Amino acid sequence: MSLAAAIKPMLGAQWQPDLLAQLRPDVMQLLSSRLVFIWLALLTFGVVMVASSSIGFADTVYGDGWYFARRHLIFLCMGLTLCTGVALVPLMVWQKYAWVLLLLAFLLLAFVLVPGIGRRVNGSQRWLVVGPLTLQASEVAKFCLLVFFASYLTKRAQELSQQNKGLLRALSILGVFVVLLLLEPDFGSSVVIVAMVMAMLFFVGLRLWVMLALCLVGGGLFTSVALLSPYRLQRLVTYLDPWADQFNTGYQLTQSLIAFGNGQWFGQGLGNSIQKMMYLPESHTDFVFAVVAEEFGLVGGVVVIAFFGALIVELLRRCKQRMAHNDCFAALLMFGISVLFAVQVLINVGVASGFLPTKGLTLPFVSYGGSSLMLCCALMGLVLRVDWESEVQVVRSTVKTAKRRATKAVAKPAKRAIGGMND
Repeated sequence: MSLAAAIKPMLGAQWQPDLLAQLRPDVMQLLSSRLVFIWLALLTFGVVMVASSSIGFADTVYGDGWYFARRHLIFLCMGLTLCTGVALVPLMVWQKYAWVLLLLAFLLLAFVLVPGIGRRVNGSQRWLVVGPLTLQASEVAKFCLLVFFASYLTKRAQELSQQNKGLLRALSILGVFVVLLLLEPDFGSSVVIVAMVMAMLFFVGLRLWVMLALCLVGGGLFTSVALLSPYRLQRLVTYLDPWADQFNTGYQLTQSLIAFGNGQWFGQGLGNSIQKMMYLPESHTDFVFAVVAEEFGLVGGVVVIAFFGALIVELLRRCKQRMAHNDCFAALLMFGISVLFAVQVLINVGVASGFLPTKGLTLPFVSYGGSSLMLCCALMGLVLRVDWESEVQVVRSTVKTAKRRATKAVAKPAKRAIGGMND
């Protein structure tokens, strides 16, 4: 009996004449997973909502109702290309050269603060002009810091869980980036990054009392920053009672709340939002969920949130699978991405609904914004890479087991034949 003939019945329907083909999973099967379906559904919904929420503003300002929709599609194509590029890079490479990404994030956040290099919009200096594109440095920093801390904490997981060794270095690195972000200023991104890193620290086994102490200190520092900054303090005052100054500081939040009220249970219908017609500022970016609530109502808003919840659950399920295989780096990536998405969705929906003070953060995959969309697609590229390597690991394990069994099956008749000859 040949080795191939012995393996064939063990692999059954998965058998292919070329055994090396067994070392690669089916790409179409990976792309037809539940997570990819949820992701594509959110991307499609985002295209529809950007077109719907921006049409009035784009027509008034640019004389072209499809101005933002067309640009969003261009950014989406660039994001999917970036996603493919990220997915083609092995996780081992990301882990090995994570320090390069840390250096890149530092340089971008430093350069954006230099007058003449960084572009100032609405009082914040957050953007770098790269040819025809405008890149938000903080979005790149989110990706870079996620990969870096996943790599760093993978090496220090045991030390952190037992002695908290290496914690001061991690917090020092995080502190430098938070300071750079607050200088732009970009308070929202700094909150997201701190929440992501703190969650990753807790994930690798940071002691509970240390975690609580860090949360109290961090919360106190962010509160101090908010209270000592006049415009942030004004936002807090407006958040408590937006109707007290509804035509000035509370204008954006009151218009968003009116949109929620107009939506009622089932909404006004796609394209029928009134608030997007030059009443609600940033209706296609930070406050796109208010337009969703107005056009699709409470039921539609809950469905959108449920899709995000399903996306996060799928990411956490992959995190659990990689931990079961002792792949700490991939597990940390999945956990960090899930926390990043969860925090951004929570803040965006909370701000639009008046649950949280006004803060400029996009709704992942749905809001208009080239840097944010490309970041989210890049993160999904990491997810697809983890899925690919997980499937490769399973297939290789299956083939290895089958080859071992087949070798034994071939060896047994040979031993019997040799034994008969000796007799």
